[in-house]
Amino acid sequence: MTSSTLETPTATPTVVLVHGAFADSSSWNGVVARLRRDGYPVIGVANPLRSLHGDAALLRDVLDSIDGPVVVAGHSYGGSVMSEAAEGHPRVTALVFVASFLLDEGESTGELAGRYPGNELGAALRPVAVRGPEGETAEDLYIEQEKFHAIFAADVPADVAELMAVTQRPIIADALAGKATKAAWKTIPSWTLLTLQDLAVPAEAQRFMAERASSSVVEVDASHAVTVSRPDVVARLIDEAARATAA
Repeated sequence: MTSSTLETPTATPTVVLVHGAFADSSSWNGVVARLRRDGYPVIGVANPLRSLHGDAALLRDVLDSIDGPVVVAGHSYGGSVMSEAAEGHPRVTALVFVASFLLDEGESTGELAGRYPGNELGAALRPVAVRGPEGETAEDLYIEQEKFHAIFAADVPADVAELMAVTQRPIIADALAGKATKAAWKTIPSWTLLTLQDLAVPAEAQRFMAERASSSVVEVDASHAVTVSRPDVVARLIDEAARATAA
């Protein structure tokens, strides 16, 4: 066999997981276990949920710290952060949007969430006044605990959903109103997991954004908390994206 026929080894990409509002990195645990079993290095980013551009800057720093190719997956608001952070990054090979937002420049997460019927999340949010870094007053948004299971995680076992409701991470309201200035999906190949029973990001909204982005779409009959209820499907789509974009 001559050297010209030898295949160049392909570096296994690092998978970076970005959680959204009302969740934390542990929401990816089932996905992480499957990806690690398949040999992927994985990083679950602690998304601050404080402001779109501040959250994106932190994620960009994480991406900059990784050697080799990177596949980024974002759930819900995590997709908004991911698309803002990954634009133009030389090592990001694929984006995976999971029950997520694919914002265009000038759009906000809240705007897209409410553009199509079927969003029941807004009416279930409880604001809590908090102080910002400069002493200003801001609103942290929580899902009312008694409504969490039905609206956010209907296909998750009740005992698990109860714990998720108690440990949920709130998001500053201004983060949902923050307008995107970048759209990484315009230049980086993307995949979308579309959740048909989603009451937070309606399926119609997900479909509109995915089609606009020419994203490869897989549909699943799942709630918004699909990373918890169907980690097998999520991990499979991330693996598909990684394989399709391997150098």
